[in-house]
Amino acid sequence: MGDLEAEGAERFSVYDLNASDPRGELIERGEFSVEEIAQIGAVMRAMGRLREAEQRLSDASLEYMKLNATDMRALHFLIVCGNTEKIATPSMLSSHLNISSASTTKMLDRLERAGHVRRDPHPIDRRALAIAVTAETRRAAMATVGKQQARRFHAAARLTPTEREIVIRFLDDMTAELSTPIDSWGETD
Repeated sequence: MGDLEAEGAERFSVYDLNASDPRGELIERGEFSVEEIAQIGAVMRAMGRLREAEQRLSDASLEYMKLNATDMRALHFLIVCGNTEKIATPSMLSSHLNISSASTTKMLDRLERAGHVRRDPHPIDRRALAIAVTAETRRAAMATVGKQQARRFHAAARLTPTEREIVIRFLDDMTAELSTPIDSWGETD
């Protein structure tokens, strides 16, 4: 991409308020200065770049591990359970992934056939199974996907404690704003 194209791409962004809501149908701008709108737009563009980078990483992870997104979330959960010495069960996995027990069973069958997980008798509850990631899958995930994801720590570590508190508050506020139930989407504020 040449300098002129890059400059044009920066001015035209799908995350920019003037591009996505040019007539003010979604956001009333009256109380904001031109500078504030521009700065808020810069925040939205930065968040968009982060989402795109996360999606590229997710896509590369899925391709590398030859798994789907739910499988990857399951492996991550099982790695965390192993790291914290919690015994993972199929019902815990179903709950974490918000999928049915039948879907969990199918997923575990597939992951076990591929050598990613093992199912062992639960050490305390004889009626349950204990699910764990195989040592080989854990090593592969930690050396690739995990190492790449861990780079986020460095970005957060470069902030001052005060800056981290501001970012935490902003991200929690953004999460709350985006957590509006879908059934209220048709309503107007």
